[in-house]
Amino acid sequence: MYGSRIRIAVLLGALIALTGNDVAFAESPSVTAVLSNSEAVVGETVQLQIKVSGAGDTKPPENISVDGLEIHATGTSRQFEMRNFTTNSSVSYNYTILPLQAGRFIIPPQTIRVGSSSLRTPELRLNVADSPGRSVRSNQNAQPANAPKLAFAELIVPKKTAYVGEIVPVEIRLGFDPRARPKLLEGPEISGQGFTAQKLQQSGENLETINGRSYDVVTFKTAIAAARAGKFQIGPIKAKAQVLTARRPNTPRSRSPFDLFNLDDPFSDPFFSDPFSQFGEQREIEINSEPVAFEVKPLPQNAPPSFSGAIGNFTMSTEAKPNSVQVGDPITVTSTISGRGNFDRVNAPTVEDDRGWHKYPPSSKFKNDDDVGISGAKTFEMVLSPNEKKQSIPPLAFSYFDPAKEQYVSLRSDPIAINVQGGTVPAPAAAVSRPAPSTMPAAGATPAAKQDILYQLTEPGRVQSFTWFYARPVFWMAQLLPLLVLLGFAGWKIRQNRLDNREARRIAALQHEAAELMRKLRRNDVSPREYYAEASRIVRVKAALARNVDPNNVDAETAADTFGLNADSRERLRRLFEQSDEFQYSGAHNGSERISPENRRDVLELVEHLHA
Repeated sequence: MYGSRIRIAVLLGALIALTGNDVAFAESPSVTAVLSNSEAVVGETVQLQIKVSGAGDTKPPENISVDGLEIHATGTSRQFEMRNFTTNSSVSYNYTILPLQAGRFIIPPQTIRVGSSSLRTPELRLNVADSPGRSVRSNQNAQPANAPKLAFAELIVPKKTAYVGEIVPVEIRLGFDPRARPKLLEGPEISGQGFTAQKLQQSGENLETINGRSYDVVTFKTAIAAARAGKFQIGPIKAKAQVLTARRPNTPRSRSPFDLFNLDDPFSDPFFSDPFSQFGEQREIEINSEPVAFEVKPLPQNAPPSFSGAIGNFTMSTEAKPNSVQVGDPITVTSTISGRGNFDRVNAPTVEDDRGWHKYPPSSKFKNDDDVGISGAKTFEMVLSPNEKKQSIPPLAFSYFDPAKEQYVSLRSDPIAINVQGGTVPAPAAAVSRPAPSTMPAAGATPAAKQDILYQLTEPGRVQSFTWFYARPVFWMAQLLPLLVLLGFAGWKIRQNRLDNREARRIAALQHEAAELMRKLRRNDVSPREYYAEASRIVRVKAALARNVDPNNVDAETAADTFGLNADSRERLRRLFEQSDEFQYSGAHNGSERISPENRRDVLELVEHLHA
């Protein structure tokens, strides 16, 4: 009995400790709200998701009322994660918005009750265009073309017209009759040309009633971006699934027991009313959706200089630290681009006037607010070093194309006040040589007369006492001089050997690095960012070995001069460095691009033939 009490006490203590850790390490509550699309047409649904993180007991808004919009709650999902003794939990409240009329709507901030406190969601905007002839439909009453069938696929593209490079969200719905015990074998794929698609993300699974029949509906989300102007077709969507169908071994059938191409219901078979009286079999089916017409318009020609391909709606904020430095000290300028659009083409803002500044390549970090990375914030950190006294950091410029306004928008930050002290070190003034004081007597002066022989005998330096030669200081001074020379030569030799060894080790390390990078460059499983970074690094290392310099100080022009390249090879090398910088700093690696075999062979051939 006593032992049992001890074990119970230990367990209670452990639970209290764990509970305390959870409370101590759980993140503070926060809330975000995003729309699946900021633009729609009348009768076209838009999804609203309110996500609360780090809170246990929450209460969402019961009703969201906006004139002209019909908003209904569609479901709730919870996530719980514990990592390294840190508890992270979140709950997502999903709503469906049905626009009833055209216009610009503002969804006001909503209050989320979290325990005894409350959180506020951000204000959201929705632009709704008129769509003559389109009937208002609801997800609950929607009827896909093949809704009476065993399964259906539906492709939802909220916009039928977009600009080149514009990110358009896409939703895919796969519905299955739950009586068939469906199992998805191959996920949905979007076919078509002229656009790129992001990786599909499963966003939900609900039971819906469509035309009086229940369907398990699995929803996937992605985003597409057109690569060129023209008219295209998105889709159809294709997927494969395994379902259970009835089989009557002794009864001939005039049709296939699984027919998706007419209104014959395979579940009318008595097998599904009494599954133990008949035999069933698993069959694979292919599910297809209807394609969607898509028109892509080219961007206007009057793009501002700071435009890098960003399309959407963005805001910019900047800050700099520290604000008081010396000439030559680094200043970190942080700029954040927030909003909704193609963040893979969002580059760092440019400095309008960089005279008197030394710039370093920026780094970037992206944090998304939705499932497919259309909404979020991209933060850039750029290091500036003043070469002279400055009172402010010049404005930063960022431009993007707003598809809603159909025009370019330029953002410009305010100058940031700083204090730069110091300056260039003045050259030391030439020393003015002065004549040494003369030891000759002045003109007309009479040298002191020697008095008599007694003066001559007692004059310092004239009478010396007898001392052995080896006991004199002059002898030891003469012996010490060659010893010092010998010690200095030995020290110089040791230092020279160390420098030679260090240089030899540096050269050996660079040669080993070049060989290792060439081995990696011949692989096919590296990303574009790694491939171009390794290729440009090999060029820098080879040029550094030829010129005996630091590889980090080698650029495209220095490497081209080192290897004596012609105009064509020089341009290929310059393009290699530009592509490496683009994948490193512009965020192009966030996409799903891959390097074609032709580009790999071209880069490999260029790098292998670089010899000084």
